[in-house]
Amino acid sequence: MKAVTWHGKRDVRVEEVPDPRIEKPNDAIVRVTSSGLCGSDLHLYETLGPFMGQGDVLGHEPMGIVEEVGPEAGDLAVGDRVVMPFQICCGHCWMCQRGLFTQCETTQVRDQGMGAALFGFSKLYGEVPGGQAELLRVPEAQFMPIKVPQGPPDERFLFLSDVLPTAWQSVEYADTPEGGTLLVLGLGPIGDMACRIALHRGLRVIGVDRVTERIERVRLRGAEVLDLREVDDLGEEVRSRTAGRGADAVIDAVGMEAHGSPVAEMGQKLFNALPKRLSASIMSKAGLDRMAAIYSAIDSVRRGGTVSLIGVYGGQSDPMPLLTMFDKQLQFRMGQANVRRWSDDIMPLLTDDADPLGTEDFATHRVALADAPAAYEKFQKKQDGVVKVVFAP
Repeated sequence: MKAVTWHGKRDVRVEEVPDPRIEKPNDAIVRVTSSGLCGSDLHLYETLGPFMGQGDVLGHEPMGIVEEVGPEAGDLAVGDRVVMPFQICCGHCWMCQRGLFTQCETTQVRDQGMGAALFGFSKLYGEVPGGQAELLRVPEAQFMPIKVPQGPPDERFLFLSDVLPTAWQSVEYADTPEGGTLLVLGLGPIGDMACRIALHRGLRVIGVDRVTERIERVRLRGAEVLDLREVDDLGEEVRSRTAGRGADAVIDAVGMEAHGSPVAEMGQKLFNALPKRLSASIMSKAGLDRMAAIYSAIDSVRRGGTVSLIGVYGGQSDPMPLLTMFDKQLQFRMGQANVRRWSDDIMPLLTDDADPLGTEDFATHRVALADAPAAYEKFQKKQDGVVKVVFAP
């Protein structure tokens, strides 16, 4: 089969790789019909090379049709149309029973000290072959795949794999009071969808970015927007719009992207230039993240407010302004989205013919799998109006 594979910094290729096969009784094989390109994939493309292996198959946002099932795959059947959550979870362990599917004790990557295994996401999360491919082996098939109706286009349901539950969790964790103001930092796919969900719930939403196309998409959905290229002091601007207090809650949907931080960008380049074993060890302990977004969140949220951290950070030693956080009496909630925790809540919005979250038009680019290298480059460089790419294997 053909798949998108990693070969180095900014070097992804579409290659022939062996077809997956049933390896355990609760496995399934799915023929992928659509697969998303995620901002987290850019971390592998750009900054997390020390944790990658040559030929690793990328992608963690797939859906498709079940082609084969193992004898212990529960009620999953050949021909079912399914979406795969990005994390691999069993549904029955202590953590899963508490809705903490990204901490699944059956698939935890204990040798790396990390949570549940993820599709297509480096040695840190199990190095499981991903879904930017024609076929996908799906472990824990007795629980994990989300069955979706036949008929509507893939885009109606594809984003259940990551974008929708990640954005949904970020809004849930923000816990904005009724009639309150939610500030969303970063209007890539997650920030954009978080704005849509918050607007659907009747909240006042202020979206922040520096990319024109992203700002306009969110403006058209009805949010207030701020262009960082035109704002001298984000915190002061937000306070001027909120009776001097700041936003009730802030979602940081940016994470460790190096753009905008020359020091962090240089640090990431230097560590990627080191031998892999050394750079991986240092990078997992050092503070190499772009911290501007989280500092802006702390500054812009009101006293007693909440910061919902959904953007991925990678450093262990990043400095945090604990005095300010303590003095402002802030709450922080964070973590990878627990997809199956939210999927039943989201599904009624996807089966609604009105498509209230605009999922069918959410992708800006749908391209053939063969065009993946060019799509990665455009997404990384924010060219051609790319916000969300969907591959059609």
